[in-house]
Amino acid sequence: MEAIVIDNVSKKFRIPHEKKTTIFQNILGVIRRQFEYEELWALRDVSFAIKQGETFGIIGKNGSGKTTLLKILAKVLYPNRGSVTINGKVAPFLELGVGFQPELTAKENVYIYSSILGVSRKEVARNYGDIFEFAELKKFENMKLKNFSSGMYLRLAFSTAIQACPDIMLIDEAFAVGDGAFKEKCVDKIHEFQKQGTSIVFVSHALDTVKSLCDRSVLLHNGRVAALGATEEVIASYHAMLQGTAHVA
Repeated sequence: MEAIVIDNVSKKFRIPHEKKTTIFQNILGVIRRQFEYEELWALRDVSFAIKQGETFGIIGKNGSGKTTLLKILAKVLYPNRGSVTINGKVAPFLELGVGFQPELTAKENVYIYSSILGVSRKEVARNYGDIFEFAELKKFENMKLKNFSSGMYLRLAFSTAIQACPDIMLIDEAFAVGDGAFKEKCVDKIHEFQKQGTSIVFVSHALDTVKSLCDRSVLLHNGRVAALGATEEVIASYHAMLQGTAHVA
């Protein structure tokens, strides 16, 4: 059975030509709307399925549509065309600090972020010590998040997300920030989830990590599927594309 089925998904954004700063400019923008924006298709007719218990990689250059697709899977964005079917409880771990409130403490944010992930307050209270122990942030639990470093944000977000015990994890560049020891800790935790049969969608530029974690992968290029299959083969297609030796749609 598939954990995720993506069927002909397309996503369009409207990019304004100019920033409007006055009332007159905004009124004029309404009148001349068709001239004020250009359309950008971040995704075009993307289709593939991810099996239950599979760790699946999404790779590609910046602007290829990777994060847009992950946000659609997390229901942060919705496609203009096509559909996504998800079977199971999802824990999205997207950009650093999404769902966090900088003016609130780490403790308060753990409860808020957990509620977004569908975890009850009772469950959070039961796992509270484990969250801060894994994040190594116990002495900072009453500090406001605006005073946290990017690495501390990462540790708190990841530690909170993994307590949700999801069927599906969505991870976007989780290892881009943070020290080597914590990255290794995250990888070890992902291996635990793999053994438990959790489906994992992993977006990263770290191809060695993608290769070591992912059974299959997809290469996106200009919002389209350029390669799909065994991770090593997809990474080889990516290298060929970067070197200009492969034709990509």
